[in-house]
Amino acid sequence: QVHLVESGGGLVQAGGSLRLSCAASGGTFSRYGLGWFRQAPGKEREFVAAISWSGGSTYYADSAKGRFTISRDNAKNSVYLQMSSLKPEDAAVYYCAARTHYDGSYYRTDYDYWGQGTQVTVSS
Repeated sequence: QVHLVESGGGLVQAGGSLRLSCAASGGTFSRYGLGWFRQAPGKEREFVAAISWSGGSTYYADSAKGRFTISRDNAKNSVYLQMSSLKPEDAAVYYCAARTHYDGSYYRTDYDYWGQGTQVTVSS
């Protein structure tokens, strides 16, 4: 069983930056594909970014390309989401997820484990 805990959310002004972190325990972290998703009130949970086991492959939603960067540190069992040029529409609860497959995925149903989420609020 993999336990994921997100941190780093908060309130930021539009145009600002935040770095989300997700720490994992249990399982074999270095073998998992990882992803970040977000869910705004009244909306479905949507894909943001994903990364393969080695970090060699990364994937982004169109809304995240050029502004967000996903990375991982297998020695620290952690995955990160660096967000810059934040917009009010980026406000959501952000979740990290892990799948027992070496690659990341765009699809939330491909993930086996989820964190509890961290709130990101962007003021205009």
